[in-house]
Amino acid sequence: MNVAQSTEGEPENWPELVQQGSAQGRMDVHHHLLPPFYRAALQRAGVGDFAGLALPEWTVEQSLDLLDTQGIQAAILSLPAPGVDIGDAHVAVELARRCNEYAADLVQRYPRRFGSFATVPLPATAEACAEAIHALDVLKADGVMLLASNAGVFLGDPRFDELMAELDRRDATVFVQPNLHPRSQDLELEAPGFLLELVCDTTRAAVNLILSGTMERYPRIRWILANAGGFLPYAAWRVSLANAIPEFQERVPQGVMTYLQRFYFDTALAPSASSMAVLRELIEPRQVLFGSGFPSARSELVEQQIAELGASTLWSTAQLAGIARHHGLSLFPRFAAPGESVATVPSHESESTLHWLGRTATQPLAALAQRLKD
Repeated sequence: MNVAQSTEGEPENWPELVQQGSAQGRMDVHHHLLPPFYRAALQRAGVGDFAGLALPEWTVEQSLDLLDTQGIQAAILSLPAPGVDIGDAHVAVELARRCNEYAADLVQRYPRRFGSFATVPLPATAEACAEAIHALDVLKADGVMLLASNAGVFLGDPRFDELMAELDRRDATVFVQPNLHPRSQDLELEAPGFLLELVCDTTRAAVNLILSGTMERYPRIRWILANAGGFLPYAAWRVSLANAIPEFQERVPQGVMTYLQRFYFDTALAPSASSMAVLRELIEPRQVLFGSGFPSARSELVEQQIAELGASTLWSTAQLAGIARHHGLSLFPRFAAPGESVATVPSHESESTLHWLGRTATQPLAALAQRLKD
């Protein structure tokens, strides 16, 4: 098979490969970049490792090589944690802009191989809004990367509402990846942070986005949770008990599961049958996206994850093809081959007036029943 490369770094016979169902078409929504100046900034701030793992080596050439060898058409690039909040607010603003411009340059050089999730300097909300607007409107980023917690403050906190409003206004796709919460380091556990604390961070942020009413107030944001959503899929039923707690009924009027099932979940570092079985029962297959986790996940581990997903008997052949490519294309349709069909992304709305009327009409009866019970 002829795989001569075009000037954009992809096979010249790309449309034919897609039509043949070639494995060359994967979409990777969880793929990190570490520009040299970013690594230098981390080192100046004394950040040589994160959550018990050394910062990985990275070059553009390494990413392109992974894409070519593992059958990945395109990767949406994002900074890894700890992002740009490394102790100095002014440095964070400048570093976010420089990283976003670096990513935009890569996308311009390799438009069919790379996309980008922009970095914003949270927890400084005003500055984060300005950078998100610039990245999405001027640099044409494919979305925004947000850390699950920022200086100990989780997504869903009202301090971030201004940013949420801007993202909602733009129908933005937001990639949520875990951070290491400062309090987690006080637990004095033997386990390094990457084993448990990172997945806790994602889970807490996702639950807070639901219970704070953020997902109800800003329904047009499309959320992708890294690493299969941490513990969220396993705790879904327990979290849904919040439906019975009065203080959440106004914030979560459509029910916890309605919002939880709007999340997209990537497969990075979570390709196992147990993880996929829970997701299959919890959400629509279209909400599952391929993610490699590279370079935190080394190339051999990415290959292992792809093989484990491909060997899964939990998904049909069509569903596996969706996870590998088509579900990601619905969020990032610019990567579609000529003539390739792309599914429409479901749209979501805040609670309708009719739903509100029906819900409030039952509240007096519910209150009476509770008093009789008491």
